[in-house]
Amino acid sequence: MPAGNCPANPANERLHPRLFIAATRQNEGKTTTSLGLASALQKHHPRIGYIKPVGQRFVQVEEQKIDEDIILMDRVYQLKCPLLDMSPIAIEPDFTRKYLQKSNYEVLVRRITEAFDRVAWEKDFVLCEGSGHAGVGSVFDLSNARVAKILGAKVIIVSQGGIGKPIDEVCVNQALFEKEGVEVIGVILNKVLPDKLGFINEFARKGLKRKGLDLLGVLPHQPILSSPTLEVIREELRAQPLNASTQYQNLVEEVVVGAMSVRSALSYFKKGVLVITPGDREDILLAAATTMYGQAPDGLAGIILTGGQRPSPSVLRVVEALPFPVLAIDAETYRVASKVHDLTVKTRPSDTAKIGLIRDLISQHVDVEKILAAV
Repeated sequence: MPAGNCPANPANERLHPRLFIAATRQNEGKTTTSLGLASALQKHHPRIGYIKPVGQRFVQVEEQKIDEDIILMDRVYQLKCPLLDMSPIAIEPDFTRKYLQKSNYEVLVRRITEAFDRVAWEKDFVLCEGSGHAGVGSVFDLSNARVAKILGAKVIIVSQGGIGKPIDEVCVNQALFEKEGVEVIGVILNKVLPDKLGFINEFARKGLKRKGLDLLGVLPHQPILSSPTLEVIREELRAQPLNASTQYQNLVEEVVVGAMSVRSALSYFKKGVLVITPGDREDILLAAATTMYGQAPDGLAGIILTGGQRPSPSVLRVVEALPFPVLAIDAETYRVASKVHDLTVKTRPSDTAKIGLIRDLISQHVDVEKILAAV
């Protein structure tokens, strides 16, 4: 079958309402939306299914490559479905090259549709999460727009807050979905500054209406959702712990590079701050320890010592007694700070505070009744 003639999946189309969550670009909030919507939808459809047909960030689970968002949704909602069915296609580094050498479109489509049928078995509603904007995956003939068509799903597009730019980007995505014959039922705007909620709600709604689209929700920006924990940073950097602190759920709200004098540094030692400093700056380390010791609830998020250097034995004893994590890494300070800054923060099953907040955000700011009516 030519790639252009994509089959729908009519077998379950009347039996299982389904919704495809797309976005105008990566990291706009698809998983956040899916996580919150699953909770809201359960009030109407208790048995929720979830699938991410094409995944790009995966982890190894018992020799199977599973998209990391599948792990999150399964742990939170106990979906009772094989992980491989919820994550039928994992895009490995050489996936595109192999596909272009020898197209196996029909095999991939069958894998998606059969996985969907198993995910949807005995479910009342199925959430399908895309992997970016409508065109992602076009190079191997499985763009998000094409996958939504294959699954017979209607679409919600998630975009960042604003008016002009998000509407422009939504319209580009809408055109590709419409080309595939897929209906976009509305838009959710994410990460809107709280003091702009009313303004964005009014004018983005007017702008989208001119394009035949509903504004389904406006989610206020919550710093906690984009702030990494020390655990995430430790794993991403593969840093070595220098003390026995268990406070790895500390949120990093600000990064301070300890390249200044001790006097200048003192004003930065506060809750939510991660200090990154060369391992031989014992003056900075001792100042942080002296200022914050015994203030665990409001203390620093943590300290990273760089350059492969370690404190002297006497200072190391102080480090070992600190309540917050102190990590060591061989890379130099600027490189470490850049990596921390560029981290993609994903919600994890252990992030209970974040998950609770996400559920509340969707419940309070998204018109779930309108979504159900449209689907």
